[in-house]
Amino acid sequence: MSKQTKRARSDILYQTILDLKDLDECKKFFSDLCTVAELRAMEQRFEVALLLSDGMIYNDILERTGASSATISRVNRSLQYGADGYQTVLPRIKERRKHGEL
Repeated sequence: MSKQTKRARSDILYQTILDLKDLDECKKFFSDLCTVAELRAMEQRFEVALLLSDGMIYNDILERTGASSATISRVNRSLQYGADGYQTVLPRIKERRKHGEL
């Protein structure tokens, strides 16, 4: 399979995610797409990213989330050297929390 074909497949998935209309549609789609374990893993990694961005230390994150030190380290590496995906969404989430939307 060519890189172009692989990229087209991933673009379809990401565009589909962007086309979801609300939280309920999003939950249903990801429930069908992912296993419960995959969803929990993504939720945990995102929580770790939020806590790291708030300045929480590894040991406290480990206790609070149950994430392994390897997971915390991987998320931290993504925060520092990744594609800036976390850096794009974290300020939005924090702003929504500040306004009581989450």
